[in-house]
Amino acid sequence: QVQLVESGGGLVQPGGSLRLSCAASGSIFSIRTMGWYRQSPGKQRELVAVITSGGIANYAASVKGRFTISRDNAKNTAYLQMNSLKPEDTADYYCNVVGLSFSSWGQGTQVTVSS
Repeated sequence: QVQLVESGGGLVQPGGSLRLSCAASGSIFSIRTMGWYRQSPGKQRELVAVITSGGIANYAASVKGRFTISRDNAKNTAYLQMNSLKPEDTADYYCNVVGLSFSSWGQGTQVTVSS
């Protein structure tokens, strides 16, 4: 079993910044990708950003240039730095970790962008 603990969500004004963290623990073998997804009411869960073990990152077009994903392999932790936040970024953000034989989801952390 792999456990994921997310943190860093909250309420922020438009134009503000937040940093999300996702720490993985448990039976972790060869984590491949770590990523962030988000889901807002009435919408499907969508990919925000994903990063490989080698540090190659991919982003949704809607966040490219504003969000930065990074990871600390020694700590099995992924981060999502979110800058220039917009109201449309409001959603529940979920961490996803994929390994050789597993795919795990975090419990979600809420991000609200509002004045």
